[in-house]
Amino acid sequence: MHNGSNKHLFPMTIAPHSSPGAGPYGAIPGHAVDTAARDVGDLLAMAIEHTPAQQALVVYDRRCDLNLALTEAYRRALPGAVFIDFDSVTPEQVLAAFATLAARDLVVLIQSTSFRLEAFRLRIELFKRGLKVIEHVHLSRMPGAQGLHYLNALAYDPAYYRGVGRKLKERIDRARGATVDSGEGALLTFGSPLEPAKLNIGDYSGMNNVGGQFPIGEVFTEARDLEAVGGRVRIFVFGDTQFLVNHPEKPITMIVEQGRVTGAIDSTPAFDNMLEIIRAHEGEVWLRELGFGMNRAFSRHNMVNDIGTFERMCGIHLSLGAKHGQYQKPQFKRKDARYHVDVFAVTEAVYLDDEAVYRDGAWRV
Repeated sequence: MHNGSNKHLFPMTIAPHSSPGAGPYGAIPGHAVDTAARDVGDLLAMAIEHTPAQQALVVYDRRCDLNLALTEAYRRALPGAVFIDFDSVTPEQVLAAFATLAARDLVVLIQSTSFRLEAFRLRIELFKRGLKVIEHVHLSRMPGAQGLHYLNALAYDPAYYRGVGRKLKERIDRARGATVDSGEGALLTFGSPLEPAKLNIGDYSGMNNVGGQFPIGEVFTEARDLEAVGGRVRIFVFGDTQFLVNHPEKPITMIVEQGRVTGAIDSTPAFDNMLEIIRAHEGEVWLRELGFGMNRAFSRHNMVNDIGTFERMCGIHLSLGAKHGQYQKPQFKRKDARYHVDVFAVTEAVYLDDEAVYRDGAWRV
């Protein structure tokens, strides 16, 4: 039973002193925190289905403005929660706090980088205990206005995410093929049925684990026959070796033949280097994931530096490299598949069979 006794293990902390001329959350204005608090409350209620009867533990740090703002949003949305400043306690104290929780309780991890606790793989270990987990990572990569885009991306519209997301899955699962139109005549064709789509839409019914990395908003698949993928696709962003968004001055046109990248027009040294790294270890550069990003807070015009966050961008992203753990393919051995690099297509239109499911910047199903 929960007796609430752990609420006195750690002192409640106050907001840090602001720097001269800055608000309490640095570059992030107070009204953005007000909105974020409401959005986080909706997320907790509708996606996570957290109730006051369950305990909540929030582990945070104070290393960047976005962390300060997001932590304050959770303070308002979870008035009964325990808050621990990761940098003011020992790892043993954090682990002891986790041990006070029971299955279905909630842990929120608000991380300017990524918390390290020896060999303890945080989210995986917490899921094993039956805990609900919300993870925010690498917040320090998103300074200034990027923090506002990040906070906006936490808004949860269940009618959109669950309604459109499920319709996309249904349409993907029965498609005989797909085409991505990235403009200027560049068409990437998936001449094969697609793998059963996976959903990241804030609906955890029937799933073993509740939560994951936020913001959310994605439906993803890949071709059943990877060699049936070919054509050209214009890439406006790719993930670099530091897991940051690399945004070339003009889109790179990637040439794909039999599921492999065979050329890149208007390439850059950084993109060429990324391809060379993959080839050095895997022999060739496979194209695997076909990701249908749904988060309308992210676009070609509203970008953030962290590639794992920007992956939710409303539009198409693809992965380069043999690694895609959600789907097993006979030509890849898990131990040999090392790379999964996200690249983002200029998304003019997306077709499943001959039906346009994306046009004018939005999903249309």
